[in-house]
Amino acid sequence: MGQRNFDPVTRRGFLKAGAAIAGAAALQGPLLGALGPTSSSKTKRVLLVLFAGGVRSKDTIGTPANVPNLMRLAEKGIVLPNCRSANLGHYGASLSILTGVPEYMGIRENSRGYNPTIFEYVRKELTLPASGAWLSANNGSQGVNFAYGLNRQWGAPYGANVIDGDGIFNQEFREVIGQFGTPRADSASDADAMARLRGAIEQKGDGKAVNDEATAARVEKYIVDELTKSETASLTGPGAGDAKALRIAGNILQIFKPTLTCVSLTNADVAHGSYNAYVDVIKRNDQELGRILDAVQQDAGLRDSTSVFVVPEFGRDKNLNQRNGLDHGDGSEELNRVACVAWGPDFKSGKTITTDCDTIDLCPTICRMLGVEAPLARGKILPRLLG
Repeated sequence: MGQRNFDPVTRRGFLKAGAAIAGAAALQGPLLGALGPTSSSKTKRVLLVLFAGGVRSKDTIGTPANVPNLMRLAEKGIVLPNCRSANLGHYGASLSILTGVPEYMGIRENSRGYNPTIFEYVRKELTLPASGAWLSANNGSQGVNFAYGLNRQWGAPYGANVIDGDGIFNQEFREVIGQFGTPRADSASDADAMARLRGAIEQKGDGKAVNDEATAARVEKYIVDELTKSETASLTGPGAGDAKALRIAGNILQIFKPTLTCVSLTNADVAHGSYNAYVDVIKRNDQELGRILDAVQQDAGLRDSTSVFVVPEFGRDKNLNQRNGLDHGDGSEELNRVACVAWGPDFKSGKTITTDCDTIDLCPTICRMLGVEAPLARGKILPRLLG
């Protein structure tokens, strides 16, 4: 068995951890231990941020100025800088985090996976309504597939509510709502517009309703209020899709206070063409993460019961390409190791755990924290997180 090292999280420690990843430092051995008993867990809800699109640790924890809010989160929580990530394409790698199983999906695959997702495990065992599990995505049609898998023991009845921020909270839908103001159709054209609006959030699957009528009505009201009373639909510029997804996730946390909320990001993949644009996306996403953290801290119903996990699906190449950007195919440590940051009422404070782990470990770990199991997940429980 290997030894575990727990180091205080400081700026120097962050830089050291980022350098260790970049330089393929030796790891400390296999995972040990488990979370332990869940009966005394203070965590009642979890926010999982898939900092996806391909994000290197050297550009986040290795460059603290890019991510002051992630730093703020980590300084009071846990950093796992040696988290192995398989380069399965953006879709497969992100889905793997949610199922706890390596998912070998095509880069343009648009079908659901077979394995149940974390949403299904949590909703089924805790008998949660659909309003208890949400996914705010910026993945287009692929993101919808994250809500549930095709395993018949779980499936659509236990899926997450899905909102595609860039698909629904955009100017077009804002104008639609502005024409008739409320979720009421006074003409054929209004009825068509409202049908499109309602169709943008997945409420049914395999012929079975995910939401009951009361929950569907609350969801609809939230969408209308968000379109007419907030600035989400007006967000533009680099990384606007991710910014909308994060803004929506924060709002969902405050309004619905679900047991499980996930936000899936993608805009960092602009790195293929421009390193500077990629850094801009990282910085903007960090700003939006800061808004969520502030909201959680200011909400008495969230402050002492919410845990947050932030993790990329994989990293990027070690060196710039000919376009002064970063691809993701060189097999380097920068590509295959990412940093997971975790914070919450049950975690140790200000620690770096350098032991090797995997991104697929998050699914069973989060399930265990919420008092459920993930029987088909192949990941392990992350080591010694609790204070």
